[in-house]
Amino acid sequence: MAGMLATMRYRDLPTVEVTQRVRCGLPTAWALVTDINLPARCSSEVEAVEWLDGASGVEVGARFRGTNKHQAFGDWSTVCEVAEVEDECRWVYNVIGPDGVSATWAFEVEPTSDGVLVRQWGRMGPGPSGLTPAIVAMPEKEARIVANRLAEWQKNMAANLEFVRSQAEG
Repeated sequence: MAGMLATMRYRDLPTVEVTQRVRCGLPTAWALVTDINLPARCSSEVEAVEWLDGASGVEVGARFRGTNKHQAFGDWSTVCEVAEVEDECRWVYNVIGPDGVSATWAFEVEPTSDGVLVRQWGRMGPGPSGLTPAIVAMPEKEARIVANRLAEWQKNMAANLEFVRSQAEG
């Protein structure tokens, strides 16, 4: 881990992914992962999510705002735009920062013999994000800053997918 950590850089678009097996049908899982309020129910930092510009569902070009709170970063909101949708398979959205895409997130659903695999992943960058000021201030700690943030993302994604499992199987 130490060797990998030493080379982890924001500019390399670090990505983290979580997968959960869920015993339900594809339409049930899809309905749960396309509810943009899912992270607000589960995440330690997403507080609210709302569709913008009259959008009401996951379709390419639809935009939504997320309102967030984090002990180290304070309060902020982001505008996200749906970039890709494959019905009942995957949807991808970009977090739009002042200088381009600051992160990309996705949910994927894959049928299995006894239900589905639900996957969520997030990728940092390529544009600056809330991590950028810390990385600029402490470049020698970049790998640790990135790794710590990915660990937070992973914990929140696991909570999201556990919620999907509990709702679908409950």
